Amino acid sequence: MFSFEHHSQPIIQRREFLLRFARTAFAGAVLVLVSLVAGMAGYHYFENMLWIDAFANASMILSGMGPLAQPQTTEGKLFAGFYALYSGLAVVIVAGITFAPVIHRFLHKLHAEK
Repeated sequence: MFSFEHHSQPIIQRREFLLRFARTAFAGAVLVLVSLVAGMAGYHYFENMLWIDAFANASMILSGMGPLAQPQTTEGKLFAGFYALYSGLAVVIVAGITFAPVIHRFLHKLHAEK
């Protein structure tokens, strides 16, 4: 999924590129979904939030907006802190995974041998 052609090889066809991009976008979406479910489970377990409230808080943290409700328990505060740290890294990782083919294609076009 993440193998790219060497700069000495020709640039792949547009159809192949779009398939590669679709695969990486899907991988990024799966990582976001797994992260969201983990956040929901943590809020539900540590803060006894309803699932819809856990979804709202986890999605707000994951998107970088911040929590809607402040955690009340020590465990909930620890979870929220670690989840926020993880979420910041997850966004960067998802962006890297998703846009790696686009960046590679751009750089490949700059360095491709004539």
